[in-house]
Amino acid sequence: MSFPSINPTKTQAWKQLEQFAKSPKKLQDLFAQEPSRAAEYSILWEEFFVDFSKNHIDADTLKALFALAKEVKLDDARKAYFGGAVINQTENRSVLHTALRASKKTSIRVDDQNVVPEVYAVRQQIKEFCSRIIDGSQTSATGQAFTDVVNIGIGGSDLGPAMITEALGYYKNHLNVHFISNVDGDHVMEVLKKLTPATTLFVVVSKTFTTQETLSNATTAKKWLTAALGDTAVAKHFVAVSTNLTAIKSFGIEPENVFPMNDWVGGRFSLWSAVGLSIALAVGPDHFEALLDGARQMDNHFAQAPLEENIPVVLALLTVWYTTFLGAQSEAIIPYTQYLHQLPAYLQQGIMESNGKSVDRNGKAVTYQTGNIVWGAPGTNAQHAFFQLMHQGTKLIPAHFIGFAQSLHGNKEHHDKLMANFFAQTEALMSGKTEAQVREELSAKGLSGDSLEKLVPFKIFTGNKPTTTLLIEKLTPKTLGALVAMYEHKIFVEGVVWNIFSYDQWGVELGKQLASVILDEMDASSSVKHDSSTTQLLARYKS
Repeated sequence: MSFPSINPTKTQAWKQLEQFAKSPKKLQDLFAQEPSRAAEYSILWEEFFVDFSKNHIDADTLKALFALAKEVKLDDARKAYFGGAVINQTENRSVLHTALRASKKTSIRVDDQNVVPEVYAVRQQIKEFCSRIIDGSQTSATGQAFTDVVNIGIGGSDLGPAMITEALGYYKNHLNVHFISNVDGDHVMEVLKKLTPATTLFVVVSKTFTTQETLSNATTAKKWLTAALGDTAVAKHFVAVSTNLTAIKSFGIEPENVFPMNDWVGGRFSLWSAVGLSIALAVGPDHFEALLDGARQMDNHFAQAPLEENIPVVLALLTVWYTTFLGAQSEAIIPYTQYLHQLPAYLQQGIMESNGKSVDRNGKAVTYQTGNIVWGAPGTNAQHAFFQLMHQGTKLIPAHFIGFAQSLHGNKEHHDKLMANFFAQTEALMSGKTEAQVREELSAKGLSGDSLEKLVPFKIFTGNKPTTTLLIEKLTPKTLGALVAMYEHKIFVEGVVWNIFSYDQWGVELGKQLASVILDEMDASSSVKHDSSTTQLLARYKS
């Protein structure tokens, strides 16, 4: 099963889009010209309603974007993606996070073996372990039930579980779940000082069990634990998500407390695997299964829906349009729920580590913009921070507004205020405020003459700012799973169109390599040649 590698700039659709980009139409004009625009530029799927009508596209632009997807053979790429083909070709790996939530009856083959039975065996292991910890039947070295869980990992071994655990806070049980990621010693000590050794369980997540940050933090936690309970306590208080059985045994973790990982799942897409153990501990295995079910539903939608009705495809093509053709540098993610306050940070890794590439799948330097900067914060907090830039700044910033029709705690007064802002901001960003409206408003306040004239330029909003609205019925494990999977598939489509490899991350390696060199230099008297700036900084640090 081959994975297409087509230079998009050679397609007919690309040339059309370049022409359309020279004279983009204003949103206000598009709505005036197309009375049924809102309905025609929306998709309803399950509990998701996606309104992309407030974007700088018309029927011709949209048609060309779908034509581009077809010319780069997105359909063939989708089949390769779900079928286990080696699409991460620089690392010679399949990309099968979708297999982690596939139906039990599905057959997905890697090296001619169906991996689905193995996936379900691990899911059963997670369920049984979490049930014992939650109900207190598996106890600590002192015979007590665990009260706290500490996830030790970094990157995908931290961001995904941390984001999901926060997002599903409404559904959590009595266990308090904490996350340690940064190699900053102050970080680990701040977490540990809140905990009691006798009732704390550590989950160490590292595929190789050699990641510097994770092993440093795990070793510090081990010293903290053994100082209170002795060396034998490690076997009762530490579990590992890893593949390095030798290193795990040396650390003191028992084989029955090891949860496997797979080479065909990248770290930033791994929360669906045993990497999500801390999620299952926090909310219970049933809610973890519901999370997987929601993701599987989105997988089916992405795999089967026509391109024109396919949510991840439409969102990805919009990002390509803004990034590559209209020159936008970033995309804002604004969830109108505090539960999703970590979603922008999670998506930063998923999107920027995946598609921050300047070499295409043929090994050639690209001649067009790929990968966009992702940032954001929850509304309404964001409205009192960076919305000024979005409303009156000089940057083109497409934004995703994510909201839920129902609140979880049922406080309708609060939720109505929240959602009033949710709807108002996208309207304001699109419509703006004209000079005539500003004059009328100021006159009504009693201003006239020079006082009025001086204020007019500062009160005008040009509008024409693009947004996409995702209105979801309710934040549940199932809808959250679908939302995260939607962004995963969006990443995939963008990579296909840009003809880049989305699933390697060589860009994170160089800094790590140099850090190891410098660390050795700090521990010894030897000196390595650096640039003059680094040499100067090291000298000041050592002095």
